[in-house]
Amino acid sequence: MKFTVLGAGAMGLRYGVLLQEAGNDVDFVDTWQPNVETMHRQGGVYVSRDHQDRHLVPVKVYYPEDYQGDPDVWVVFTKQMQLSDFLKRTAHAFKPDQYVLTCMNGMGHVEKLRQYFQPNKLLAGTALVATVLNGPGDVDFIGQRGAGTMNLANYTEHPDDMTHRVVAELEKCQFHPNLTTNFKGTLLAKVVFNSVVNTLCTLFEITMGEFADYEGANELSKQLIDEAYDVCERDGVTMLNTRAEELASVNYVSQVANPLHYPSMYQDMSHNRPTEVDYINGYLVQLGQKYGYQAKTHAFLTHLVHLAEHTRQQVATTTKTAASA
Repeated sequence: MKFTVLGAGAMGLRYGVLLQEAGNDVDFVDTWQPNVETMHRQGGVYVSRDHQDRHLVPVKVYYPEDYQGDPDVWVVFTKQMQLSDFLKRTAHAFKPDQYVLTCMNGMGHVEKLRQYFQPNKLLAGTALVATVLNGPGDVDFIGQRGAGTMNLANYTEHPDDMTHRVVAELEKCQFHPNLTTNFKGTLLAKVVFNSVVNTLCTLFEITMGEFADYEGANELSKQLIDEAYDVCERDGVTMLNTRAEELASVNYVSQVANPLHYPSMYQDMSHNRPTEVDYINGYLVQLGQKYGYQAKTHAFLTHLVHLAEHTRQQVATTTKTAASA
């Protein structure tokens, strides 16, 4: 099959490289100039696994305006706040018969993708897969091959032949895809997970394992999960997991699967990039308000992340001013 990955960051590179290794024809489209130019210069992307076996994988990467390919499936892995511009710049290459798959963090991307792709050709889901972009053209796959899982669903909740073909290719890559017929519940499962682990690890600059080692981690997780489920149930969403199962998932991934991993929100914060907290905890707050429910803990954490962003920006500005004085 022909895949084009929109967004050659950590997750986009992992999915694209593994799909390529499974025998598919894969292109990459990215807007970050240092990343694109570095891969052009290198002739590909350097790939490591758990900081070892660093090697160059040849890949084809383009800027949106230059891309003229015609994939069977687009694989979208941008940041939420970058997606609208990314889609607009690439729209000339979108065709009615193409499918799109996305496992982006947070909520808000489906509505943007629906502006360009037919509902029966939209596949979305969640990925419990840890990956780090060390720098331009340099990615690190965290965890042994086959470590990690993903859920996905067709927007219509009626998977067709192409949906099953995509699932088969993802299975070859050992992503362990679980095809569901619960679209919104599938997406919100990762939102709830991220609203706990991503946000708390980012605020305290700790790994998932360090969070799990705290004796009060269960209590913190349960409070956030319960509040999130209260919101989702008011919206009429049937969640994939029970509250207890969601807590068990947080604990397993933090303690066993990826204890040494810093979540993607932390990676953004540590590089003074805007985080996606408004699309995760902030989304739950807004959804709750729609039904007169105040998700106060999630609102508090959203403010804390923005305060941390604001503080880091002030320190960076002060440091830059002092250095130029």
